[in-house]
Amino acid sequence: MWGDAQADGARIRIAVADDDVLLREGLVSLLERSGFEVVGGAGNAGDLLDLVRKHEPDIAIIDIRMPPSNETEGLEAAKVIRTEFPRMGVLLLSAHVEVEEAMELLASGHRIGYLLKSRVAAVGDFIETIRRIAGGGSVVDPLLVKELFSARRRNDPLEQLTEREREVLALMAEGRSNAGIAHRLWITEGTVEKHVRSIMARMQLPETGDDHRRVLAVIAFLGSR
Repeated sequence: MWGDAQADGARIRIAVADDDVLLREGLVSLLERSGFEVVGGAGNAGDLLDLVRKHEPDIAIIDIRMPPSNETEGLEAAKVIRTEFPRMGVLLLSAHVEVEEAMELLASGHRIGYLLKSRVAAVGDFIETIRRIAGGGSVVDPLLVKELFSARRRNDPLEQLTEREREVLALMAEGRSNAGIAHRLWITEGTVEKHVRSIMARMQLPETGDDHRRVLAVIAFLGSR
């Protein structure tokens, strides 16, 4: 197994939705081998909603583009799921960067993830993403963050950040803790905390008791694109 797939002493239950049968079955097999319980798979948005309403899993893994038009049916289904089951985790998968379409869901800031499908091949990271979402966290694909960092925009909210603060923000987007960021950057947790406070202040995010403000710092950047 790839680590602990337990949530509050019970196995994390997952629904998988992708119209590509081979990818869907591959995900199901990978998740089951990793200790998760897969309640079922769906090839379209309608079947996904039926599956979720029947089994109420902990997480729904959803391809953004689903039949019949292969545009944003999966994303629309995810929005319905979020409305009907606000505590259910949602992990969006996409073959391409589609920021604008996913903004509303990402801005919820809790139990939400957005990964490019190529990221699934990094099995350890993929499983860790699922565990983070199950634990109430949020994850934005680092490749997505990197692309947006490199985009040149007017009134860029990141212009005020130092290079180190941008590095910290990118790792925050991956859902990493202060300890995880400190380990990756070879700095102390205290230094990370100072960078985080500076990022929040520079991006004018108000003080709250919500840890997901860390991910919302990235969402604020995405929304200004």
